Amino acid sequence: MPNGFASTLRAWRRRRGLSQMALAARAGISPRHLGFLEVARAAPSRDMVMRLAAALYIPLRQQNTLLLAAGFAPVWRESRFDAPELAPARGAIDYMLAQQEPFPAVAVDRRWNLLQANQGAVRLVEFLVGPLAPGAAVNLADALVGPDVLRPYLVNWDDVVRYFVRTVEADAAMDGTAETAALLDRLLGYRNVRAVLKDPMSDAAGPVLPMHFRKGDVSLQLFTAIATLGTPQDVTLQELRIESFFPIDGATAKTLRAWAA
Repeated sequence: MPNGFASTLRAWRRRRGLSQMALAARAGISPRHLGFLEVARAAPSRDMVMRLAAALYIPLRQQNTLLLAAGFAPVWRESRFDAPELAPARGAIDYMLAQQEPFPAVAVDRRWNLLQANQGAVRLVEFLVGPLAPGAAVNLADALVGPDVLRPYLVNWDDVVRYFVRTVEADAAMDGTAETAALLDRLLGYRNVRAVLKDPMSDAAGPVLPMHFRKGDVSLQLFTAIATLGTPQDVTLQELRIESFFPIDGATAKTLRAWAA
């Protein structure tokens, strides 16, 4: 049995904060058998790998990695976002983005790379930073946290970035990938981010934290809701998020509706 499976299994169990006994109970196996698997004294079946992956809530991409480490072929496919087989899911995303008009909405992948945006999002970005080059790759995490894109217009940048970076930290702990860890390192490397994380949050002024943009005489306050697909069987779809922006006050709603008129 490849030692890679044993070490990876141990790492996931520790990442989830579970004892061997707790994981064994959750997976429906004996602690002794789990102990043998973790020190490479026993080889798992394909079913056992999948059972442990489910008990550990391991994302589909990392389930494939665990299967490979145990000597099995991956189970879950990873399709291109524009692949024909994802057409029904893209249709649902199109519908959600259209329903959000005239308010902004975007679809992003696990590392906040922009996949799709509605016209409300395009209008907001063009107002703040000007039109993007056709086909330009956009990472919303970099745009939010970095110094030169949205930061000059985000009044409460400190609070928003403090909350957002903590979210990326949770993502990195959840998926355990080098890519998400690299994104987190990149965000932490931007000016003032580490210092902001050490500061306490401002006193809560409402039930949700808004993103407060201001440019010239225009002030916009938006909060967001994030949706995921409920039963993904494809890595791309599991890692997809739809983020919808809602006005927190009447003045913001009026401005966004006026832009669409």
